[in-house]
Amino acid sequence: MKRILCILVVSLMAFAIGTPAYAQFKSEAFSQSYNDDPESEKDSTDVMFSFKEFFGGVAHKNPLKPGTMAFGSAIMPGTGQMYNKDYWKLPIVYGGLIGGVAGGYYFKNKGNSKASTLCFAAAGLTYWGMVMDEVICYEADYPSAGKATLYSILVPGLGQIYNGEAWKLPIYWGGLMGSIHFYVLNKTNYARFRRIYREATDTENAYSGPIGAETALYYRNVYRRYRDYSVLAIAGFYLLQVIDANVFAYMHDFNIADDLAMSIDPVVIPSDNYYASGSGFNSALGIRLGITF
Repeated sequence: MKRILCILVVSLMAFAIGTPAYAQFKSEAFSQSYNDDPESEKDSTDVMFSFKEFFGGVAHKNPLKPGTMAFGSAIMPGTGQMYNKDYWKLPIVYGGLIGGVAGGYYFKNKGNSKASTLCFAAAGLTYWGMVMDEVICYEADYPSAGKATLYSILVPGLGQIYNGEAWKLPIYWGGLMGSIHFYVLNKTNYARFRRIYREATDTENAYSGPIGAETALYYRNVYRRYRDYSVLAIAGFYLLQVIDANVFAYMHDFNIADDLAMSIDPVVIPSDNYYASGSGFNSALGIRLGITF
């Protein structure tokens, strides 16, 4: 009730005074451009990835960003080494990829699943090493946000080491290891109670275990939910360390000196015709925000 009365009183006073207040801004605030890079005016879908730009970079006609190089090389293996002029590495890359995949299918057809798995794993490791090699050999001014991001994607925490923030490793590695631990634990318990529930509800075989079907069903659903939460936690910590590496690489040279200051002061804003009429009747009260850097 008091709040409504206060609103009514203020409204009546404003109506009785009848003095409108105007907020004024400099015209430059609506027309000034803070982006002097004409290339950034392109649509984001045009500059995200361009095959013309990529192949031009591989032919050494134009420079490539780390992300463009890595994305193109992921589709066409070996092109990152071509861009870095490490041609001698191409036989190793293609030999490892082709040999691993071919060996995997060969041993799979022979029924040797263990050898097949090892060959496919070798091909995957070669692929990962190819991307890591091209990122390491990519020449860029330090710090490069693209390199930091790719490092964190390939090896969690490596982007923080590249940024000189190794103290963050216990946070992210601890979060990832803890999430993986709980994932394994919850997955094991989920499989256990799922097995018990199937045995307890199997009418063909007699079940004499201490845990009933309803109890097993309850805990099966609980641990399945906890398992899913653990997967979300793993993905969350992984994405967080990637974002952290990217953002802090961009902010590496951000000025945080002591001479940064901000002041907020009251100010009287004159009306549009103040200087012509000399009347301050339509002046308004405002706030002035000043930033010094």
